[in-house]
Amino acid sequence: MASRRSTRRRKGRASGHRPLRAAVTLLTVTAVGAGAVVVALNRLDDSTPVAERCAATAGERSWYLSVAQADNAALVTGTSLRRGLPARAATIGIATALQESRLVNIDYGDRDSVGLFQQRPSQGWGSVEQIMDPVYSTNAFYDVLETVDGYEDMEITVAAQTVQRSAFPDAYAQHEPRSRAWASSLTGYSPATLTCELAAVSADEIAATHADPTAPLLARVARDLGDLPAVSAGDTAPGVVTVETTSLPAAAGDGGAERAAWAVAQWAVASADATHLVAVDVADRRWTRAEPTWEVVDRAADATPAPSPGTVRLTVATPPS
Repeated sequence: MASRRSTRRRKGRASGHRPLRAAVTLLTVTAVGAGAVVVALNRLDDSTPVAERCAATAGERSWYLSVAQADNAALVTGTSLRRGLPARAATIGIATALQESRLVNIDYGDRDSVGLFQQRPSQGWGSVEQIMDPVYSTNAFYDVLETVDGYEDMEITVAAQTVQRSAFPDAYAQHEPRSRAWASSLTGYSPATLTCELAAVSADEIAATHADPTAPLLARVARDLGDLPAVSAGDTAPGVVTVETTSLPAAAGDGGAERAAWAVAQWAVASADATHLVAVDVADRRWTRAEPTWEVVDRAADATPAPSPGTVRLTVATPPS
């Protein structure tokens, strides 16, 4: 299985559509060497100004990730939701990817390790091309995790190590608090706790979506969450997509439709940079790029009604009229 990386590194390519942001992350990691994971991640917890970042809050503590890391956390957790796995699986998945790759889809590693989970083609995880597809690698990780008897009750580091067979079996434990906070938000157990501070969507980004600005969002819903009913309002309300969440397995468990709706709402915020999302409405709350907190909406004074239970209304940037 995937072995832990040595300090040897070669130049690689991080995923994400904004190269400068990815380059800053990698330069920070290169500068601090072997302690890169802890230092680079913890640096986001101090008062250093960060132009764009995301946070999951647990109690009095906010756990920050870069926009690229948050996007991958959304995939890792969305995949667990689609597969009907417990929130514990998402925590294990995020902690593993933080340790293995800093939660960035890198094309290098120890020996032939690549991708989010540093899986090795020589150990049967698939081809390099397959493993570099984060959807494939995330599902491959969960395929093995689901064969681990009793993983739900294991310590996070033990469950991760059982899958990864790392040379540093205790290393995953350092990421447990951060991973728990993010998994709890992204699985809907902790409503209104995940936010992202993002720059405005540029005209070039909107133009890149061609005729339909909702296309990246609709594609991402299908990729991460599966065949959820997601309907674009079209000319009636340009840029607005309504997602029905009750077909997620999470809707049948603890928290029901409310939890499923919050899971999708906070997944949408975590992946907002890639989808050009500008607003999320769920229950009586709204997140926007302009006011990146979960504000209570006075629906009597607001122009739009509250989404029905179990649904989330997502709004993406559209060209100026």
